[in-house]
Amino acid sequence: MSDEERQDPAAGGDAAALEPLESESSAAGGSGEVSLDLLLDVNVTLSVEIGRTRMPIKELLSLTQGTVVELQRDINDPLDLMVNGTLIARGEVVESNGRFGLRLIDVVSPSERLKKLK
Repeated sequence: MSDEERQDPAAGGDAAALEPLESESSAAGGSGEVSLDLLLDVNVTLSVEIGRTRMPIKELLSLTQGTVVELQRDINDPLDLMVNGTLIARGEVVESNGRFGLRLIDVVSPSERLKKLK
């Protein structure tokens, strides 16, 4: 197809845009499967959220040592395990070798995580 035909929609220029380039599966090694091996050594930040609250800056500035900040979560509710700010699981606090730990009781499905990103 000539350059003129590619640029002229009346001469089938749109068809040139539909010509396949190198397929994604061949670019990924020809298998069509995605390998996560490159991501396995990437560090992420895990955090456990026990609750949240909102307050005006005036209240925030008046906080002093010993002030109790009430959170919007019941004491028996599971805690949220966040990975880079995204909810991944919920769990309960446990002790492990003299440190706090989190026993997972509910893992958020990948499809639920993707819905929340949209």
